[in-house]
Amino acid sequence: MSNNNFLSLQLQVDDFLPASDAEKESLVILRESVSFWKDGMRRLLKNKVAMASLVVIVLIMFFSFVLPSFYPYTYKEQVRGSENLSPMTYSAAEQQRIAAGEKVFPHILGTDKLGRDYAVRVMMGSRISLLVGLVAAAIILLIGSIYGAVAAFFGGWVDTIMMRLVDIIYTVPDVLLIVLISFALKEPIDNLANTPAFRWINTIGANLISIFLVFALLYWVGMARIVRSQILVLKESEYVTAARALGATNSRIIRKHLLTNCIGTLIVTTTLQIPSSIFTESFLSFLGLGVAVPLPSLGSLASSAINGMTTYPYLLMAPGFLISLIILSFNLFGDGLRDAFDPKMKN
Repeated sequence: MSNNNFLSLQLQVDDFLPASDAEKESLVILRESVSFWKDGMRRLLKNKVAMASLVVIVLIMFFSFVLPSFYPYTYKEQVRGSENLSPMTYSAAEQQRIAAGEKVFPHILGTDKLGRDYAVRVMMGSRISLLVGLVAAAIILLIGSIYGAVAAFFGGWVDTIMMRLVDIIYTVPDVLLIVLISFALKEPIDNLANTPAFRWINTIGANLISIFLVFALLYWVGMARIVRSQILVLKESEYVTAARALGATNSRIIRKHLLTNCIGTLIVTTTLQIPSSIFTESFLSFLGLGVAVPLPSLGSLASSAINGMTTYPYLLMAPGFLISLIILSFNLFGDGLRDAFDPKMKN
């Protein structure tokens, strides 16, 4: 016999009957549960500007890393008699070869004053600029994330000393430091480049190594501040307390729990750091502090073309346009990543 008293603790048999179809429909979840990454990718794919920028970045990568392998000219090959050719033109010797029935690939963007095909030099220049941006962003991510995480996790006097050092580094002029490092390391790097294991240094030059050193010494401070602000919030979470109670070491908590949970911020900040590094390298190469000749970068190409701007404007327009396109594409894509993965911007 059933007990109808609602204050009774006795279980009712009717409570264990299977749910009806109407009851099941009332419990249907209107929207499926998605993870942080799936939700972020869904919002990123809806951002048309960010996806268009990603397509442009992929095309630039193909233009820089794949196309030079199939191009009939090399970036340091000098064709005699083909100096300062206009786009899609041939030299007198090449016209004679064409008249003899030989196929000659045109100089799409013309040639420079040394008779080198300018299109392949622009391709290689964009490759160098992209590699500098990507490597610099990786260096900044590695140093900045570790430094900021350690400062925030330990706090107290450790955080105070480490962040005061960051404030001091902010005051150091980067261009002056690159010049000083270039002159100070020129002789040691040249001696090192003479050894068989480090012959590759002659290809990129001491100036580019100085740029990487400055990125490692100075440019990580912004990343460190961003990571520190994230870790200060995350280290008070319950899962960090649980990890400590289970005996996890400080390094494991930082690696597995803290940095992992701010990976979205790290990706966005690193993506936005790439165009900044590319612009810095192009600016320094324009001043003559970049890669060693004959290896080109977009900044050094623009610097070489500045003297003939009125006579051969296309030599300046090509690297200038590509620098602008690369920086704009990475900035727009980085903004799209921030809009997609930043929890504060969900709405």
